[in-house]
Amino acid sequence: MTTPAEPNRADLGKDPARVSGMFDQVAKNYDRTNTVLSLGNDQLWRAATTKAVAPRRNERILDLAAGTGASSVALAASGAVVVAADFSPGMIAEGRRRHGDVQNLSFTEADATALPFADNEFDAVTISFGLRNVNEPKKALAEMLRVTRPGGRLVIAEFSHPTPRAFAGLYRFYSDRVLPRVAKTVSSNAEAYDYLNESIKNWPDQHTLAAWIRASGWTDVAHRNLTFGIVALHRAVKPL
Repeated sequence: MTTPAEPNRADLGKDPARVSGMFDQVAKNYDRTNTVLSLGNDQLWRAATTKAVAPRRNERILDLAAGTGASSVALAASGAVVVAADFSPGMIAEGRRRHGDVQNLSFTEADATALPFADNEFDAVTISFGLRNVNEPKKALAEMLRVTRPGGRLVIAEFSHPTPRAFAGLYRFYSDRVLPRVAKTVSSNAEAYDYLNESIKNWPDQHTLAAWIRASGWTDVAHRNLTFGIVALHRAVKPL
């Protein structure tokens, strides 16, 4: 009998090997766990992200931190040619197992800070709930700019800071008291969700991330809040 691997828990140092190993361990049940912990809101956030990307037939779209490819499949449904990239081999393997038969969708292992793609290769680049797990997010934003064609689009969905004060208190209570208990019930690695909770608390707010995007060279930077600011949807364009 094989001894189960010890739970792998990353920390706010965000060492790439530890973060990747952590996601390897949660890959199989990742999507289901996210749906439970977000009370089903993850599907609404994914739909809003797909709408913001506005994929069109035959466009080339890079979906970073794609995980098992749920977001990528939604993009590929438009007829766009989608590359689902993630730095977790376990996530990529699970994505290929689930969605390997989708013709215009391919999976590749990639580090967001050193993308294995040519300059100006994609019409749009998107990343959902993955930028805060990158140890050098500003470098990743510059890499996204490099691989996007002039006039191409960037869409980032990321956890942020709720804006209504009363709701922010309720959200903190859920994150601190309820989420860890639920994670222990539904996740194969509850400690991974302790880290993910910490990473959300320590991530900058909407306006700070917008400033990072702008400083990386993107233009027309804008964002809107989803679910009272639990998530912020950022959009930008590469200059012509």
